Amino acid sequence: MDISRDEQRILHLLAQGGRIELIRNNGRKIERVDCYTRDGWLYPGLNLTLFRKLKAKRAIRSRRGRPYQITSRGLELVRSQPDNR
Repeated sequence: MDISRDEQRILHLLAQGGRIELIRNNGRKIERVDCYTRDGWLYPGLNLTLFRKLKAKRAIRSRRGRPYQITSRGLELVRSQPDNR
């Protein structure tokens, strides 16, 4: 399965130890999604549409209410780059 360049960037960040956190409003609807690198920097390239695409492809998941992380399926989708650790 081919994935877009934006999806690729997010999966690379997650593969290196990043995480996705959801910000919800009082009605428990998702208001905003934030992607953090492993160093704690906020990555601005993630929006709600991109988050839903990655979730639909089962490339990311959350366990027990923790932030979203990459799955083994996501690792298969991401193409290797020299800077991945």
